[in-house]
Amino acid sequence: MSDNCDDLWVFGYGSLMWRPGFDFVERHQARIAGYHRAFCVYSYHHRGTPEKPGLVLGLTRGGACRGMLYRVDATKAEDTVAYLREREQVTLVYREARVTAVRVDDKARHQNVLTYVAEPDHEQYAGRLDAGTQAELIAFG
Repeated sequence: MSDNCDDLWVFGYGSLMWRPGFDFVERHQARIAGYHRAFCVYSYHHRGTPEKPGLVLGLTRGGACRGMLYRVDATKAEDTVAYLREREQVTLVYREARVTAVRVDDKARHQNVLTYVAEPDHEQYAGRLDAGTQAELIAFG
């Protein structure tokens, strides 16, 4: 299958790396610049509750991040975006962003890649926490 300009490219940096949950045509290790992966999101849904939050990964400003880049056929793009919105935006702590990703294997660049970044103004944004606090939230959330 050829690379259609209407195909959807998705960058995953956390659970989307090992459990994307959508059909894809190809995948590559890739890197994005301008965001880094951090335990910066209090989790009320998947890993905790509002009373006892867990802590999960989010993309936050600065640095770079390595993850997985997926190409989704154009015919499945709309359904994939709907699935990702349902999965990633349960409490709207993540917002959709479009980034440029560079594949690790052949350095090919892909623009307008969909990913989800942590929203710093959201009540669930934890920001930069010390390692002890992170470990406690991860272990007991």
